[in-house]
Amino acid sequence: MALAVPALAALVADPLLSLVDTAFVGRLGRVELAALGVDTALFGMAFAVCNFLAFVTTPMVSQSLGRGDRAGASRVVNQAIVTAIGLGMVGVVVFWTASGALVGMMQASAEVTAPAVEYLRIRALAFPAALLNLASHGIYRGYQDTRTPMWVSVGVNAFNAALDPVLIFGLGWGLAGAGWATVTAQWLGAGCFFLLLSRRASIEGWSIRGTRWGDLLRFWGMGAVLALRTLFLVMTLTLSVAAAARVGTVEVAAHQIMVGVWALCSFTLDSMAIAGQALVGEQAGRGDVADAHQVTVRLLGWGLVMGVVIAGLLLASGPWLGGVFTDDRAVAEAVRGVVPQAALMQPLGALVFVADGIFMAVLAVRLLAASTGAGLAAAAAVLWVSDAAGGGLPGVWWAILAMIIARSCVFAWGGRRGLGRWVRGGKR
Repeated sequence: MALAVPALAALVADPLLSLVDTAFVGRLGRVELAALGVDTALFGMAFAVCNFLAFVTTPMVSQSLGRGDRAGASRVVNQAIVTAIGLGMVGVVVFWTASGALVGMMQASAEVTAPAVEYLRIRALAFPAALLNLASHGIYRGYQDTRTPMWVSVGVNAFNAALDPVLIFGLGWGLAGAGWATVTAQWLGAGCFFLLLSRRASIEGWSIRGTRWGDLLRFWGMGAVLALRTLFLVMTLTLSVAAAARVGTVEVAAHQIMVGVWALCSFTLDSMAIAGQALVGEQAGRGDVADAHQVTVRLLGWGLVMGVVIAGLLLASGPWLGGVFTDDRAVAEAVRGVVPQAALMQPLGALVFVADGIFMAVLAVRLLAASTGAGLAAAAAVLWVSDAAGGGLPGVWWAILAMIIARSCVFAWGGRRGLGRWVRGGKR
């Protein structure tokens, strides 16, 4: 719990930043809200594919520490930072030069395209900072310190929330103002992590010269499989946004609101997964099967309880949830129509998210990729049927539920032989 509670605060801070942007932009109108929804899906795809910067870093650092290899942990830190800087620069170039094509890929309406392209180019400038922040979270989690990234995340999001109304309404920059507020906040966070990690490096003797090509290739190999795993997941969510966009502007605006709320719920549940990554990762480094199993059972139990509670809160908030983010009655009513489906998936989703963290801790990367691949296939099938039957926005959310069910089936199959073989592998 000492790991999970601060991790929860850090995880919730990021979707809260998105929800704050959504609430402010929603006051500008449905076109701007729809444009934000399209761009959020694109950035979500890019950031999620790069999530291996945290997902690989945390267990590799914790396993090294479990073996008593602090020099090995520092090498993982170097690998994560070098990779984050390189990918960040590539991301800026891609988002800036291909902004029109990327927005067009989302099949947005003509009125949404121009503001979406402008916002996308502005947000691209924050991509290197966002990846450095992501890697830094993974580093600190591996050292079983979730408080430091919590304070950085809370400070960054508070700064963004304060800057949003000034730039959006005070200076009259509209949607572009929301983009510049996020860029400024992300670079502030990267600067804070740079100072904190520099101090730790001077104490523990880290050096970028300690990075070896063999280590980088292993890091990238793990990262490539996890990037594929995350790509499948984000493709599922991106297909859902595209399906909502085909239905209409009202539906894609409502979908943006519900995706933000769903992300908040998911990150809340992921706090247990992060605790599992750090604890089970360390136990894998020691080869301690019994303790790893005990922590796994406890985390799954707490995750299920949290999932049930979140489902109840969603159902209770259904009648007024949409009105928090927009004054458009049509959009608010569309949100109300899909709240029951979002609530229904929470208990099972909680078990899936916690299992995801456990298998991440022991670097069972192929199983993780298989689970999201199955989820993509299931969601795509439901979306195809929904499009043909005119299922509208509810059909989109049935597809997301199908993804959760498919992932749970793969995890149940993969875990039938227990964690022992992966935990013993971590000791090596």
